[in-house]
Amino acid sequence: MSEAAKIVEVSHLSVTLNQRVPRRLLHDVSFELHTEEVVGIIGQSGSGKTVLSRALVNWLRPPLAISSGAIRFRGRDLASLDATEMQRLRGREIAYIGSDPGSALDPTLSVGAQIVEKLKSVEPGISESAARARVLQMLDAVRMPSSTKRFAEFPFQFSGGMMQRLMIVDALVTSPALLVADNITQPLDVTVAAQILRLLRELRRDFRTAVAFISSSLGIVNEIADRVLVLAEGKVVEQQSKDALIAQPVHDYTKRLIREMPRIWSEDAERYPPAAPVDRQAVVLSVKDVVKTYSTRDRNTLFGRQHVQAVRGVSFDVFRGENLGIIGESGCGKSTLSRLLSCVEPPDHGRIEFLGQDLAHMGRSQLLGLRRRFQLLLQDPFSAIPPHFTIGRTIAEPLHIHGGLNSAQIAAKVRATMAEVGLSADIHDSLPVGLSAGQRQRVNIARALVLEPELLILDETLSALDQVEQLRLVELFGDLQARRGITYIYISHDLSLVRRVCDRIAVMYLGRIMELAANHKIFFDPSHPYTRALLSAVPAIEERRFKPQNYLLEGEPPSPIEIPPGCSFRTRCPFAMDICRSTDPLLTDRDGKGSAACHLPDTSVFARRAGSLALAADA
Repeated sequence: MSEAAKIVEVSHLSVTLNQRVPRRLLHDVSFELHTEEVVGIIGQSGSGKTVLSRALVNWLRPPLAISSGAIRFRGRDLASLDATEMQRLRGREIAYIGSDPGSALDPTLSVGAQIVEKLKSVEPGISESAARARVLQMLDAVRMPSSTKRFAEFPFQFSGGMMQRLMIVDALVTSPALLVADNITQPLDVTVAAQILRLLRELRRDFRTAVAFISSSLGIVNEIADRVLVLAEGKVVEQQSKDALIAQPVHDYTKRLIREMPRIWSEDAERYPPAAPVDRQAVVLSVKDVVKTYSTRDRNTLFGRQHVQAVRGVSFDVFRGENLGIIGESGCGKSTLSRLLSCVEPPDHGRIEFLGQDLAHMGRSQLLGLRRRFQLLLQDPFSAIPPHFTIGRTIAEPLHIHGGLNSAQIAAKVRATMAEVGLSADIHDSLPVGLSAGQRQRVNIARALVLEPELLILDETLSALDQVEQLRLVELFGDLQARRGITYIYISHDLSLVRRVCDRIAVMYLGRIMELAANHKIFFDPSHPYTRALLSAVPAIEERRFKPQNYLLEGEPPSPIEIPPGCSFRTRCPFAMDICRSTDPLLTDRDGKGSAACHLPDTSVFARRAGSLALAADA
């Protein structure tokens, strides 16, 4: 590319954490970024990605500091600019989007008013009406439904995907030359993430914006980047075009990242680690017609109430030694279901039987005695551990609650469990500060395992970890299952994870199970169009079996407060028929190969549609 097209030049950049013993976090990093180019920056946790992203927008603050090198934006050294100049650049020409859109906006102001305020501060001469018109134009550009209405709404009224679209509007409303996107798809499910990536690809051309796209997922980077930088321990170990990097990686670290990237449609992706045979005669958990509805205040009326239908008639069995996956978009009811399964709250209707005992109608003392046999592990490894407890005390807490052991027995059990999950005995008396996300999640796992449970419910337990740490914990769960015979329920939006570890998979949409089938059936020949839509959005470095142009969804599901009549998926389904408008299909058996809630008689219609679309594209 020409010198005139160069937007950013990073030259021999090093960043140091200045403490009692200074530690260098970035070492001699160099790269360039040009107009309309997307440079992907990947690496596992601790590689220096976030430090680099903050350095690119000159947000490093003590004790972090640039120790050598420079970052030049259109030839100007950012470190040499005073605060006023830098603020002007950030407002007009440099934009940043982070992974937590929920904390980026003022909850007391409408979203439109906040973006208009930013635009007027950057362009003081623009009128209120012109600023409003430009923001509405941007909301339309990111395909925000009912943009005029959403302009006046508040942040709490937006889902995670819609909030991330707002952040893109906020970043691009001033037509910046540089956008730094730091892990912006990490909290999103696959369909929303695919929509966001497609938007960024289109908008970077429309606004001629250079994008530094930071992610720990090579599959995500593969969807959007032109070039890829691989960071390891603060150093750029490889830099190539996206296609060259995946086809012919040079550095051993890059080869390991690619090797450990989950494959979805290759036969060797089947169930890893290999499972022991599942006992289909031993039902560990039986869920029968479970319903959960929340009554909330209707903000559009003075005293009105509205009803959120979170879980609607869910039924399934989990067998001893099985790994059952539950997948679906954000808001489909997965997390509500996890709370019901773990008795955090009771269902309104239906039965949840653990080893034949109905948990929903059990007394508190009886339930406490049974709780040690099933445990829930949550997503956030940071908020789940008390910061003022030592690691040993945190792991021992369940044993103190349930009783039956003396202090020496508790100490011995805690240390043995720490060793089993790969935690060093040296941290037994340490506080959790300074532990990585992976280490904290191992502490959570150990805390659950000390009670010797038979069932573990994993609600997005691995989603906050990079793919390398995920693989380590997947191997740990496999080892624990082989030694202890534990049964797992994996609740996740990460389809590559459930492909790797689950025997059967349930697909949820708007509180219902739309399909339930064996792993191979779900990923190679799913019966429901929603399952195919999810698979078409999976970020991958292999060829997709289900093409986005055939199945990828637009927008978000209907509100669980106003679920449409008939099939709840029909408003987004490319195969909807007249019967779908009036009749809600039941979850029925499909020739002994699984169950699906769909009026389509078989999967041949999918092949016919794909063929017709291919012919239309050729024409």
